[in-house]
Amino acid sequence: MINGSYYKNALISGANNILRQKEEINSLNIFPVPDGDTGTNMSMTIEAAAKALAESTATRIDEVASEAASAMLKSARGNSGVILSLLFRGIANGLKGKEEVDGKELAAALKSGVDTAYKAVMNPTEGTILTVARMSCEAAKVASEVESDAVIVFGSIVSAAIDALNKTPDMLPVLKKAGVVDAGGKGLCVIFEGMLSLLRDGVMITNDAPAASMTAEKEDSAAEFFRNAAAEFDSVINFTYCTEFIIGKDPETARESSELRAFLEKLGDCVVVADDDDIIKVHVHTENPGKALEEAITYGQLLTVKIENMKEQHRKAAEQYEKEKAKREEEEKKREKLKPVEPSEDVGFIAVAAGKGLEGVFKDLGCTHVVSGGQSMNPSTDDIYQAVMATPAKTVFVLPNNKNIILAAEQVVPLVTDRKVIIVPTRTIPQGLVAMLSYSPDATVELNSEFMISAAKNVSTGQVTYAARNSEFGGTKIKEGEIIALTNGKLTLKEKDPVKAVIKLAKEMSGRDTSYISVIYGEDVTEAQANAAYEGIKAKLGGDVEVTLIDGGQPIYYFMLSVE
Repeated sequence: MINGSYYKNALISGANNILRQKEEINSLNIFPVPDGDTGTNMSMTIEAAAKALAESTATRIDEVASEAASAMLKSARGNSGVILSLLFRGIANGLKGKEEVDGKELAAALKSGVDTAYKAVMNPTEGTILTVARMSCEAAKVASEVESDAVIVFGSIVSAAIDALNKTPDMLPVLKKAGVVDAGGKGLCVIFEGMLSLLRDGVMITNDAPAASMTAEKEDSAAEFFRNAAAEFDSVINFTYCTEFIIGKDPETARESSELRAFLEKLGDCVVVADDDDIIKVHVHTENPGKALEEAITYGQLLTVKIENMKEQHRKAAEQYEKEKAKREEEEKKREKLKPVEPSEDVGFIAVAAGKGLEGVFKDLGCTHVVSGGQSMNPSTDDIYQAVMATPAKTVFVLPNNKNIILAAEQVVPLVTDRKVIIVPTRTIPQGLVAMLSYSPDATVELNSEFMISAAKNVSTGQVTYAARNSEFGGTKIKEGEIIALTNGKLTLKEKDPVKAVIKLAKEMSGRDTSYISVIYGEDVTEAQANAAYEGIKAKLGGDVEVTLIDGGQPIYYFMLSVE
């Protein structure tokens, strides 16, 4: 039997397990756009449950499950996080009235969870987290018919989940082509494995960072030692250049690496020298990397060399830290201001967007609140809920403006009881802007909902960003860092310069019926670049198309185009 205490600790163990492996899960996101956040979203969703349970005094399994599900729903982020929260909410519903459960009851609760998750997704895609959950549920039912021990049944759930995960590439061709399994499915497996570790083996997975693994290769082994040793010295910058290199030993010279170490210690600090029969791996901070390399070639051939300006890196890191700190403080202030108010007005609007410029545009169009978020920064269900409750309107329209936020927004609807919430399923910022412009004060709420949804569907969205990873789509190879352009989410072209990319994209997206193009530029675009893009687009399209330039200040995307 699994009681409340075991279930509580199992959930905490599962949360810790995915927290440890979230970056690995993030890396499974296959599209080159910077959206590799499945692991982050899932870990943040279940971590909220772990924190709530750590402070909980609940002892019955139904009470524990209910508290966990409630915390997960409020903190659910992205499609994967929402589906995860719905799965555990369904499980909680299946555990109602139970103090502890056997194998058959556990299988039934999981079935309730899977049904809940499937119902929330309009067009379920097989080969995803839903498939992994469903197949593990089917295995649980079979196991529970021959075995009453809930722990043994949970073991079958984990085994079936892993087996289903390995089959996801055969269900989704895009996964097979990329050579990866589904990220959401992987996240669910990791959570289940963490739970099983506690239930079956009595081992609670901790949330400490996992130790770096050692490889069998000599060079990797030396490099691992080198990284760990060098890291002990990297906190103080006395010299400008961090110099690292690998020497392939010359067997004829047979010089001792200790001599090289002694030379380098006179040249700089933070010296680490690691060697074996074939190579010498070196790390040194110095003002004269050239002298270090000249000495190195007397020991053999240089295989790799890396020189970095640490003072410049430190300056940039400090700037980025201050920038992110300011953003965090600003968001905290916004959240503090979001206090529930009575619904006194007829209609209100909430949009999700990132960037001061876009926040201003949406507010100018009538939005009471703009929830910070977007690509790779998915707000939680609770973030959107708080904004709804702080909007003094009897009907609140919510514009998610990102396909990964729609599901989280939809979970707000049943949570709000004193006002009506309508989710306009906008998938991009341009769709959200056009939807707001289509609102008519003279029409009914129902008609406006139709107007806004229809208007959003009729706008085409162009985006210019950078490739977050090496990839291949439609026979086109994409290198990490390359400038890429997308039309309605599909890869269109790649370029070396974002201005050239947006001009080409605007030309490709325009047709005979095109009347308006809005060019929204982001935080990494200078005013000169924005004006160059604006003039370039106008020159390419001629005078029949009205072009508008907007300072959106958005991250991730250099440019966004709204084409009507």
